[in-house]
Amino acid sequence: MAELNNNNNSSDGAEYESASLNPVEQAAIVLLSIGEEQAANVLRCLSREELLEVTQVMSRMSGIKVESVKTAMQTFFDDYRQQSGVHGASRSYLKRSLDLALGSDIANSVLNNIYGDAIRPKMARLQWASPKWLAEYIVNEHVQMQAVFLAFLPPALAGQILDALPVEGRDLVLLNLARLDEIDRDLLVELDELVGRCLGTLDTQSTSVEGIRQAAEILNRMPGNRAALVELLRAHDPDVVSEIELSMYDFLILATQSDVTLTRILEDVPMEQWAIALKGAEPAIRDAVLKTMPRRQAQSFEDMMRRSGPVPLSRIEQTRQEIMATVKGLADAGEIEVQLFAEAVIE
Repeated sequence: MAELNNNNNSSDGAEYESASLNPVEQAAIVLLSIGEEQAANVLRCLSREELLEVTQVMSRMSGIKVESVKTAMQTFFDDYRQQSGVHGASRSYLKRSLDLALGSDIANSVLNNIYGDAIRPKMARLQWASPKWLAEYIVNEHVQMQAVFLAFLPPALAGQILDALPVEGRDLVLLNLARLDEIDRDLLVELDELVGRCLGTLDTQSTSVEGIRQAAEILNRMPGNRAALVELLRAHDPDVVSEIELSMYDFLILATQSDVTLTRILEDVPMEQWAIALKGAEPAIRDAVLKTMPRRQAQSFEDMMRRSGPVPLSRIEQTRQEIMATVKGLADAGEIEVQLFAEAVIE
């Protein structure tokens, strides 16, 4: 049975003044006070709309003054003056009451509506954010919160975020996610605060990162004089152009590098990495790399690729990123000259 507080000061949470209680709040106080089985008998007599309305109020209540209880319960509360306050219904309390009133399946549906509907619209807005950025944002949260966060997202996005989290912790996140059955109100409040903070920084963070990447990819694939366009951009904002050029270290640019540059890159990148990175690559990239190799090495390399068999796309992308990190390191050290833009050719 719910406990009542004879103290005029309410406990932590929202205060409910007797003068301001509406009929639904008064009904919620009564149901919280009479115990689960008796509450279930009352809930069974309500319409679907009435049931949802009153149980939502019950779930939100965290402390009620005795004067409010007296107003709702009238003379019944003479027996409660020595006790402590009516606290909000926990999820387990509501589940047991609703199980008795409606059966387990319907009770679960009602509880999901009460505890999940408020957070879902906010979570839906996160689908526009970069999975990598979202992973970086939640990486320092405790494992249970990471699991709850992923539980409210579409599986495809949740999978991308999980993949972007540190390898050593992914198994625990997935395990906690698999073990989720019901989520308590306090944890949902914590999730709501996390999502609110996330949305508060989403506009500046995700737009900046994705905008730079999009501009770089457009320039990498744009025909015509790209170098001239970049110089025009540099006149407007040199810092942005520097970020674009950094992002343009894409695997695609290997097709436009000189033989001297590619030969130096081949010295630092193992053949095993090339065998993975060139899987499914554009013919121009593959031809450029093979053309730079000595004939016997090229033949041996092609044999290696045929023997390697299928490779997961995630591993291919990771290997390409590792190669381009090597390329940028060589360029920063002044050991190679990387051509970010293909020069115009006149025949």
